Amino acid sequence: MPLTTFEEEIYLRALTGRLVGIALSQLGVNKLAVVAPKNIICSSIAAATEAAFLDHSGGVTYHFMVELGKNEAEIAKRLKEFGAEVVLLQFGGEDPIEKVKESFAALLKAMAEEDVPGAIVFHVRIFAAGGVAKAIEDPKVKEYLGKKDLFVYTVGFDEGKVYVNKVKIEGNEFKLEKIKEYHVTLEHADLLNRSLKDRKVTFQ
Repeated sequence: MPLTTFEEEIYLRALTGRLVGIALSQLGVNKLAVVAPKNIICSSIAAATEAAFLDHSGGVTYHFMVELGKNEAEIAKRLKEFGAEVVLLQFGGEDPIEKVKESFAALLKAMAEEDVPGAIVFHVRIFAAGGVAKAIEDPKVKEYLGKKDLFVYTVGFDEGKVYVNKVKIEGNEFKLEKIKEYHVTLEHADLLNRSLKDRKVTFQ
């Protein structure tokens, strides 16, 4: 049981989304598609990411809202039409994780079928929960992702950092290569630890 309130979970997503938006702008991205399920927490991190990206990049972005199990194929078609340089998949939130993983895998399958262009960035929550591993059980998805530049942002709980990593798929395993790192505030580190690790952090 997380040691956070729902309000703190929203604020945590604001802090994390801001960092992700800044990171994407610093990677030289000019056109970004942000895809998130229709729930409060995912919408919060997505909106924070979009706002920070717009502020720091001068580029363009758009928010694509997935209704779990309902419109993944439609979203994939719209993503292809939008033609972003990077597609950010911010799946997680308060919905049951198994249902989220099913939707995530369905979206990637539809993206593979549509051959949606652009690099792909995964949210740490869906990556850590095995969402990408589930998706590549489909050979077409595995082939599609194998041609892509893939990234995931992760958390260094003890270091107080957020990392941007390049992802390589080797068989059914994933190899991460850190390419950028960002120090987080003490407040942000505390919220990350309480939310994701169920532990309080005492700073000396």
